[in-house]
Amino acid sequence: MATAGEWIEGARPRTLPNAVAPVVAGVGAAIALDGFSWSRSVLALLVSLALIVGVNYANDYSDGIRGTDENRVGPLRLVGSGVAKPKAVLAAALVALGLAGVLGLVLVAISGLWWLLAMGAVCILGAWFYTGGKKPYGYYGFGEIAVFVFFGLAGVLGTVYVQAGQLSWTALGCAVAVGSFSTGVLTANNLRDIPTDIESGKRTLATRLGEKGTRRLYLVLVTVPYVVSVLLAFVTPWALLGLLTAPLLLKSVKAVGGGAQGRALIPALRDTGFAMLGWAVLTAVALTL
Repeated sequence: MATAGEWIEGARPRTLPNAVAPVVAGVGAAIALDGFSWSRSVLALLVSLALIVGVNYANDYSDGIRGTDENRVGPLRLVGSGVAKPKAVLAAALVALGLAGVLGLVLVAISGLWWLLAMGAVCILGAWFYTGGKKPYGYYGFGEIAVFVFFGLAGVLGTVYVQAGQLSWTALGCAVAVGSFSTGVLTANNLRDIPTDIESGKRTLATRLGEKGTRRLYLVLVTVPYVVSVLLAFVTPWALLGLLTAPLLLKSVKAVGGGAQGRALIPALRDTGFAMLGWAVLTAVALTL
C-alpha cells in the first residue's frame, strides 16, 4: 500500500507550476483590464490545481495498466512501480477531476458565464483522454498541442474572462507565453522518455520528431515567452521584468541543446517550470504596475 509520501510524489508536485502560472498571468492581465476579483482568482487557481493533479493521477493509471511506465527513468509512478493498486489511483484521479468540475461550476455560477461549462467539460475530457481510453491522443503526438491549449490559452484567457468579462491582446500574449513554457516542460519530459516510449509503442511528438527535432522544439518554446516580454514592453516597459527569469533556463538549455539524455534531463523539467512561474509572477507584477 502506497505511503502518503508516495501519493504526493505520484501527484507530481513538480508539475504544479503548470497549474499556477496560467492563473497568475491571467490575474495580471485581468488587473490591467480593471477586472480583478479575489474570489474568482482563488477559485480559478483551485480548479487549475485540481485539474492537473487529476491529469497526473489519470496518466499514472492509464500508462500503468498499459505497461508504459514499467521501464521509466523519471519520478515514481504509482501503478507502474506497483506501490498502489490501479483502482486506487483511478479513484484518486476521478476525485481530483470531480473536484475540479465542482469548483468550476461554482466559478461559472458566480460569474454568470454559463457557456464556460462547455469549456470546463472539454478540459476534463481532455485530461482523461490524454492517456485514457482506447485511442489516447497523447499516444498519437497531440499531447503538446493539448498542453498549449489547456494550460496556456484556456488557463490564462479563462482566468481573465471570468474576472474582466473581456479579453485583450495582452492577455493573449500571456497565454501564448505560458502555453509555450508549459509545452516546453512536456517536451523535455518526452525527450527524456523517447527510448522507453518507442519500446512501449507510445508515439509522442518527440518520438515522431526524433531527438534532434525535439531538442530544437524545446529551444524554440522557451524562447517564445521572452519575445512576448519584449512585445509587452510596448504596453508597459515593466514587462521587461520577465526577462529576469531567463538565467533560470541556462542549465536546461545547455542540457537539452548539448545532448543530455535520461535522468540528466530531469532538472530541465523543474527549471522550465520554475522559469514559467517566475515569468508569470513578474509579468503579473508588471501589468499591475
